[in-house]
Amino acid sequence: MERRFDVVIAGGGAMGSATAYWLTRLSPGIAVLVAEPDPSYARSASALSAASIRAQFSNPVNVRMSRFGLEMIRDLPAALGRVDGVGDLGFRENGYLFLAGSAAAAAAMREVAAMQQGLGAATQLMAPGDIAGRFPWLATGDVVLGSFGARGEGWFDNMGLVQGFRAAARAGGAVFVRDRVAGVSAAGGRLAGVELASGAAMACGALVVAAGTRVDEVMRMAGLDLPVEPRKRTVFVVDAPAARHPDAPLIVDPQGIWLRPEGAHWLCATTPETDGPCDADDFDPDATDFEADLWPKLYARAPGFEAVKVLRSWVGHYEYNRLDQNAIIGPDPRMPGVFVIAGFSGHGLQQAPAAGRGLAEVLLTGRFQSLDLSDLGVERVLAGRPFLERAVV
Repeated sequence: MERRFDVVIAGGGAMGSATAYWLTRLSPGIAVLVAEPDPSYARSASALSAASIRAQFSNPVNVRMSRFGLEMIRDLPAALGRVDGVGDLGFRENGYLFLAGSAAAAAAMREVAAMQQGLGAATQLMAPGDIAGRFPWLATGDVVLGSFGARGEGWFDNMGLVQGFRAAARAGGAVFVRDRVAGVSAAGGRLAGVELASGAAMACGALVVAAGTRVDEVMRMAGLDLPVEPRKRTVFVVDAPAARHPDAPLIVDPQGIWLRPEGAHWLCATTPETDGPCDADDFDPDATDFEADLWPKLYARAPGFEAVKVLRSWVGHYEYNRLDQNAIIGPDPRMPGVFVIAGFSGHGLQQAPAAGRGLAEVLLTGRFQSLDLSDLGVERVLAGRPFLERAVV
C-alpha cells in the first residue's frame, strides 16, 4: 500500500536533517520522511568535513548564513530545546587567518573585510609585522596582508551537529529510514511521489533533494539536472614536534593549502593541481599529495614543519557547484514539488542551520523569511547566471 508524506527528504546528512528539523519546528504535525542510505554516515560529506565555521566569505549572503548558524553551533542544546541526543559541539573559537601574497589579493581582502565587518563579523586586517608578532612561528616574508577572524570562527563537532538536528527532527515527528530514493514519479507536470530502493512507494507533496555529492543522481530520476559533482579532497593528520601550537587559527595560505591544529597535531590539505570531478565512491587518499606538494609549502610557511610524520589521512568530497561554487537552495521551477539544497562547494556544514531553515520557510510559505536566500535559487543556474563565491577553501 502506498503511504503518503507531506515531504520526503532524499539524504539525511547535515542539510537533510536540518531541513527536517526546521520543517517540524515551524509546522508541528507535518509528515516528514527522511531517506538516508547510510545512517552511520561513514562516507557522508558531513562526517568527513573539517567542520569549520567562518564569516570570511566574499559573498554577503554566505557571511549572513554562517553568522546565522553561529549561535546554534555555540550552544546547540539551547537552540534545539534540550532534546535528548543533542550535545555540546565543543566549538574551538581559534579563528581563521587568510594570508594574501600579492597586492591584488590584498586589495580584494580589504574590500571583503569591510563588507564582513558591516555585517557584524570580527574580521581584522593585519600587516605582516602584526602577523609575525602574534604568530611568531609563521614565516611572513612573502605576505602582503592578513585577514583574521578572532571571534565567531573556528571548528566544532561535525557529527554532533548532524545528530543533533536528526534527534530534534525525530522528536518533532520526522521519520528517518535506512533507505534511498530510487525513483521519482510525476503527474500533470508536477511531483507525485517517490519510490525507495526497498520497493516502498511514497506519495508526497514535496521532495527535498539533499543527497550531497549524489544530488545529480536524484535529479536525473525526475528528468532534471544540476551542475553539481563530487570533488575529492585528501586531508592529512600530521605530527610536527617543533610546531605544536594548539591555539593557532585555521590558516588559509596563498600557496593553495590550509592547515589547523587538532590537539597536539595538525590537519592540512591542498587543492589538487588536476582538480576535477571524481567517482562518488572514490575514497582512496592521494598519499603522494603530502610529500610532493603539501610538505614543502608547510615548511615554507612555518620552519617548525621541517620534521613531520603523517599519522593518518582520509578523503572527503565537496559537492562542487561548477557554475559559481555557491549553494543552490529552493524550488526547481521545471517540476513543481521538487526542492533543492545542494552545491555548497565545501562550506555547507557551517551553513546547514541557515540553509535548512531557509528551505523549510520556502517550502511552507513560498518565500524566504529569516534570511533572503533568493539569489541562491535554481533559476540562476538554469539561466547560467553565476552568483560567485570566491573564498572557497
